Amino acid sequence: MIVGIVGLGLIGGSMAKAFKANSDATVYGYDTDPSTSAIAKIYGAVDEDLTQDNMKDCDCLIVALYPDRSIEYLKENAQYIRKDAYVIDCCGTKRDICKAGFALAKEYGFTFVGGHPMAGIHRSGFKNSSEDMFRDAGMVIVPPVYDDIQLLDRVKHIFAPCRFSKFSVTTAEEHDKLIAFTSQMAHIVSNAFIKSPSAPKHNGVSAGSYKDLTRVAWLNPQMWATLFLDNKDNILFELDYFISSLSEYREAIASEDYDSLEKLLDEGRIRKQEVDG
Repeated sequence: MIVGIVGLGLIGGSMAKAFKANSDATVYGYDTDPSTSAIAKIYGAVDEDLTQDNMKDCDCLIVALYPDRSIEYLKENAQYIRKDAYVIDCCGTKRDICKAGFALAKEYGFTFVGGHPMAGIHRSGFKNSSEDMFRDAGMVIVPPVYDDIQLLDRVKHIFAPCRFSKFSVTTAEEHDKLIAFTSQMAHIVSNAFIKSPSAPKHNGVSAGSYKDLTRVAWLNPQMWATLFLDNKDNILFELDYFISSLSEYREAIASEDYDSLEKLLDEGRIRKQEVDG
């Protein structure tokens, strides 16, 4: 199999390393920063640069750029993609990229599938990528047809070297609603929480809860700002609900209303048990 990987940062770089480590695939790579492409070749994660000339040789094209740049890249290069090739993106939001990808696939004959690997770390770039990044992680798939079992099997086969443990199928709309809650809100809350004037004094009086809550405050601001704005409607819904909920806790504490505060805390405990088991 010949795989083309567009974007050799944390996600694309980890994909390239996984394919080279766990399969006999040939990997062509492209990055907006030529020095990153050069480093990936020196490392051995990429065999050759991905170009418009050799793109036609690729059985699969994995696009791991920011959503807007992914759309631009596909529009610029759709004519060079082989008609029987699979094109799969790895963007953190799905509505815009899937709308563009499905339309281009229909026009040029290739198969486009939306994708979002449920893995990552707070550090970015090829230097922090790993062949084991996706081991035992989940992969979300947004196919053009929801119940195409053969397509899902083909996607699983393509990503076998990454060693995902689970594939979930959804729509672009449902993905963006859920990701606003499960991922994007967590980064906003963590990033806002660490700005407290008390934060510099935490050493010696912080433990697991502090570490768990603040881990993702250390983020890539350019990438996350792009993702938040791409998913503005769903983010605002979650933010408004969270702010309203926090206000209830604040009011109960400010008024020293023990019964209300205990009730709020118990509701949260029960809800955690309901949703996570």
